[in-house]
Amino acid sequence: MTEPAITPELVASHGIKPDEWERLLGILGRQPSFTELGIFSAMWNEHCSYKSSKKWLRTLPTTGPQVICGPGENAGVVDIGDGQAVIFKMESHNHPSYIEPHQGAATGVGGILRDVFTMGARPIAAMNALSFGLPSHPKTAHLVKGVVEGIGAYGNAFGVPTVGGEVRFHRSYNGNCLVNAFAAGLAKTDAIFYSAASGVGMPVVYLGAKTGRDGVGGATMASAEFDDTIEEKRPTVQVGDPFTEKRLLEACLELMQTGAVISIQDMGAAGLTCSAVEMGDKGGLGIKLQLDDVPQRETHMTAYEMMLSESQERMLMVLNPALEDVARAIFVKWDLDFAIVGETIPEDRFLILHGNEIKADIPLSKLSSSAPEYDRPWVPTPKAAPLGEVPAIGAIAGLRALIGSPSYAHKGWVYEQYDAQVGADTVVTPGLPAGVVRVHGTDKALAFTSDVTPRYVKVNPVEGGKQAVAEAYRNLTAVGALPLATTDNMNFGNPEKPEIMGQFVGAIQGIGEAVKALDMPIVSGNVSLYNETDGKGILPTPTIGAVGILTSLDQVIAGKPQAGDVALLVGETFGHLGQSALLAEAFGIEAGDAPAVDLEVEKRNGDFLRANRKAIGAATDLGDGGLALAAFELAEGAGLGVTLIPGDIPTLFGEDQARYLLAVSDSGAEVLEAAALTAGVQVTRVGSFGGDAVTLGSDSAPLAELSRLYRTAFAAKVGV
Repeated sequence: MTEPAITPELVASHGIKPDEWERLLGILGRQPSFTELGIFSAMWNEHCSYKSSKKWLRTLPTTGPQVICGPGENAGVVDIGDGQAVIFKMESHNHPSYIEPHQGAATGVGGILRDVFTMGARPIAAMNALSFGLPSHPKTAHLVKGVVEGIGAYGNAFGVPTVGGEVRFHRSYNGNCLVNAFAAGLAKTDAIFYSAASGVGMPVVYLGAKTGRDGVGGATMASAEFDDTIEEKRPTVQVGDPFTEKRLLEACLELMQTGAVISIQDMGAAGLTCSAVEMGDKGGLGIKLQLDDVPQRETHMTAYEMMLSESQERMLMVLNPALEDVARAIFVKWDLDFAIVGETIPEDRFLILHGNEIKADIPLSKLSSSAPEYDRPWVPTPKAAPLGEVPAIGAIAGLRALIGSPSYAHKGWVYEQYDAQVGADTVVTPGLPAGVVRVHGTDKALAFTSDVTPRYVKVNPVEGGKQAVAEAYRNLTAVGALPLATTDNMNFGNPEKPEIMGQFVGAIQGIGEAVKALDMPIVSGNVSLYNETDGKGILPTPTIGAVGILTSLDQVIAGKPQAGDVALLVGETFGHLGQSALLAEAFGIEAGDAPAVDLEVEKRNGDFLRANRKAIGAATDLGDGGLALAAFELAEGAGLGVTLIPGDIPTLFGEDQARYLLAVSDSGAEVLEAAALTAGVQVTRVGSFGGDAVTLGSDSAPLAELSRLYRTAFAAKVGV
């Protein structure tokens, strides 16, 4: 097959800018081949190289006594004691999910699971954070249905419990939904596998499913904005097979026990190209690949297609040659391909051979660690104007506006499609602030949550970034867990726009301050930029995935309020309504500043809650919707009414931070009030649980009526 001529149009279509083209020519000293152009395009695009974000990501706190391995590997590794580690990461599959929602979301789950088990961990939990456009938008119902089905189909078949996540709706996602997938696994601290190749002349082995043409150019597509050519991008979306991935997991974990693995890397974005380059670059070695030996499921595949295919369920490893027969036998047993496709070489070369021809010969180090890096111009986000006068609304009408909106309605329609109990170790299922999974064979448990409030980040990136971490901290604390570490998924618009880059810089600053103050270092993550359609960007959405530990199952706070329990508020209320859920849902108003986050108070209140958990019957953190929504959700989950004494709108619906609502007995309330005096924490009795009505000050409605609205609004409004 004749390769196309390298023209300026072809170069531009590969996402390579004029300055990068000059850099490429300088590296090669000649025109690239078509395959080389594809390789540079894949490795230098935003999705793989982080060229706009590296400068700022380096400022994040990533170390601590609990951190075994921070960013730079497939996933982060955190010590949980007793020779065990939790390995976790969150990653985006936004663009593919908008183009083809079922497969886009499914392969997002598959990719993040491989990131975890390529390091030697057996996956034990998954989450997802989803952002969609307005329910009235013609694509929203199709996207929601496809994405949720895709996540459920892959995770359920693979056999990992989906234990948490979030779903939001906003007009800014009309043309660009967000699908952020999280996975966590368990490994022994002395059996963790890394991706750096070592040793010269070592076999490079292809493992798993065969290579097809699906996903060719996927990473480049993920680094571009959408326009009216979106339908043409459908072939760049990968197709997943969870049953093959399950076999690949078992084969890899069995293989890892043999001593045959020198290094291993999953094939994700940019497929064979990225996995081979990263292994070689981290090990300071070159890689030679013979593409004739790559297992293929389609005929007449070109070198370009094989190098850029993002076919799923594939791994690449450097093998101990003495154990080749042992390794091969394992993959034959699991009915998976095992093929030696190359070797490590001492020279700094990425050498690609196909059909007795050299298709690419590139200095390997120039593709990864020497990729372009930009210090993009940025401007700080202007200070928000004061909120001004808030329209009048009754307390129950305000609550109805929230629980009748798809962002705050009951999400049973979503999470009931996910298997939360597979593996039989799930202690707390979706619906509470965080999911909790037992560490199998021990009395320990791990808690998982994800959070961000994009409205806050848009108007005040620094406080919004802080708040995302603080709310994740509170979610973990509310189920009794001590927060350990975080992963971030930075979803933003076009970084070439200084105001968008300013949002990114501010959010990183806020996240960095918060993870340091709350001792939750960032150990892994993902950056997804160019989330725009026809020049309109999404709300900045830096999702924070967080993991906490419970050293004993006795520490779990997962009870429900009992009739007669006191509603006890931890933390101080000032009535902050700027950028609140109430204003957004009841009036369509997004005005004022984000609430301020006092990290010292967050830590103090969280420590207080965990120290006094034995006196607590049930707990939730306060976030969107403030006290009123938190009280309703806690009560409704127990089938009880609730009465709140405060009746004014700012107190009921304000979104001041560092707050929790507890359901406690009278004696428990006395214990907590006494402990709070010593700890310097404010606790206030704000009402009681019981009866069959929801009463907010002087306003009241039957629980049954509100519950019906809450539990039917999602499907009714979204049209699924």
